[in-house]
Amino acid sequence: MPLPLQVTDSPFNEEQADLLNRLIPTLTEAQKIWLSGYLASPGTMPSSMAYAETAAVADPPAQTATLSQVESQPKTREVTILYGSETGNCQEVAETLSGKMENGNFQVTVSSLLDYKPKSLKNVDHLLVIVATHGEGDPPEPGLSFYETMNSRKAPKLEGTQFSVLSLGDLSYEYFCQAGKDIDKRLEELGGERLHPRVDCDVDFDEAAEEWMDGVLGTLNERSENNSAEAPAPQSTQSEQSAVYSRKNPFKAELLENINISGRGSNKENRHLELSLEDSNLEFEPGDSLGIFPENDPVLVDQLIEEMHWDSEELVSVNKQGEVRSLREALMSTFEITVLTKPLMEQAAAFSANDGLRELLQNEQELRDYMHGRDLLDLARDFAPWEVPATTFITILRKIPARLYSIANSYRANPDEVHLTVGTVRYETHGRDRTGVCSGQCAERAEPGEQLPVYVHRNPNFKLPEDPDTPIIMIGPGTGAAPFRAFLEEREEIEAAGKSWLFFGEQHFVSDFLYQVEWQQWLKEGVLTQMDVAFSRDTEEKVYVQHRMLEKSRDFYQWLREGAVLYVCGDEKHMASDVHDALLSIIQQEGGMSAEEADAYIEEMKLQKRYQRDVY
Repeated sequence: MPLPLQVTDSPFNEEQADLLNRLIPTLTEAQKIWLSGYLASPGTMPSSMAYAETAAVADPPAQTATLSQVESQPKTREVTILYGSETGNCQEVAETLSGKMENGNFQVTVSSLLDYKPKSLKNVDHLLVIVATHGEGDPPEPGLSFYETMNSRKAPKLEGTQFSVLSLGDLSYEYFCQAGKDIDKRLEELGGERLHPRVDCDVDFDEAAEEWMDGVLGTLNERSENNSAEAPAPQSTQSEQSAVYSRKNPFKAELLENINISGRGSNKENRHLELSLEDSNLEFEPGDSLGIFPENDPVLVDQLIEEMHWDSEELVSVNKQGEVRSLREALMSTFEITVLTKPLMEQAAAFSANDGLRELLQNEQELRDYMHGRDLLDLARDFAPWEVPATTFITILRKIPARLYSIANSYRANPDEVHLTVGTVRYETHGRDRTGVCSGQCAERAEPGEQLPVYVHRNPNFKLPEDPDTPIIMIGPGTGAAPFRAFLEEREEIEAAGKSWLFFGEQHFVSDFLYQVEWQQWLKEGVLTQMDVAFSRDTEEKVYVQHRMLEKSRDFYQWLREGAVLYVCGDEKHMASDVHDALLSIIQQEGGMSAEEADAYIEEMKLQKRYQRDVY
């Protein structure tokens, strides 16, 4: 690349030098030779370049940017994309959007909310925030510090900043997309200008997210400095082109094994599934999840059709592209019928001749109580009569969301397979026995040889340390141990030298010690350095993993001081919360710290990616 022309050393003014500096690096050798001949006098031109001085500039070798084109191009627009989620969905959308902008004359910065300093926002012209809502309207843990700063006096003023928010959530939760709504409102309060309206996405977020991305890009192009310069059409990134199978296009994986690994007499049914990924080109890392698109129980579907007096063979549309299926097939494979949401209840009220449903909608608490644990069949039975055709009613139903399960094996060890540990959900409520949609399918209807639609879901927030010598501590009761089976398989394959410590808990030693033989073999071989177990129903006083942590508090803290990375996987409301409290106690006790200092210690661990959680 030639050295940039400088106004002080050349006969060109600043504007001309800038144009030349932007053009010359793009020229091929043939184009440079032609240009030098074109500018030279006819007497000194090479004979092969003896063009008339009046020759048209359109005759040189083809080039993507002439001087006039460079002059007319809009200046590069800077865009900052921030994302925050615990599962990786928001990061996926952020990277897709960044890819769409690559060919649109944008300079894009993509960052996690965890790594981004809010004070930097005062220098941002265009801000796009993609954030998920966690729990009861809370921001995701990686975005908590950003969220708190933005709602404090330290928040920067955002006059001159144009922004838009994409919020991911789940309509079955009361505070749907609340974190995104809060951030959207706060950015406006701080002086930002809304570039494009906020879009709130349900669990089936692909189409809504695509529309938001297209809307944002359209608005940015409209507001570009040179409206006459048509921005290049968004191009698919290389990763998009090569990713044949994804959430939008799941791979039909053959089920190889489906084994109940809970012992006789267990109160639970935990199953080990092995699926073939042969010919899929799908890859994964320890810590990633597998998404399964399940089918509804055919018995439940038939009961619903009978209750609503519909024709099971009637053809109905299942998507915007106009694809049609029989009603029975659509209710089994496409539409969610096991969860009630407030928007669904409100729309269904228009189809019911029963005033009781409209009365129920007037009382928020009674409505929440009614929706909890009930499904569409309950709604159909409780608020008959219904006088609505199936083709109309299904328009208010959302798509069946995929279920995510932690992958329980290493790709290095089993490149053509993916293993899962699935706990079957069974319960009785409101006079009926219920079963989890996906776990019930796996337990009762999925036989080896059948196919399940799957995709790999990346989880960048739950990863083994890059340095295999780094010690790790893993806490995973029950099926929460699944990713740690993958961790240890991986560390065995790469011959990692770092220490490893596993805390496992369940109800009974005899019937619930999942993967017992494998843990013991890894202990024997040194792949697993230490293991502590807690079987809560085998002793008079219930003992859980957090109690084992406290019993080994001195060693636990020593491992932390040695730089150990701590992983927690499993139930969020109870187990993960109790483990966090135990961690605080250990740091305070063994480190001689106050509660505030212990909190700060944990926050620093999070920033260093030394405290990672995969909780649900």
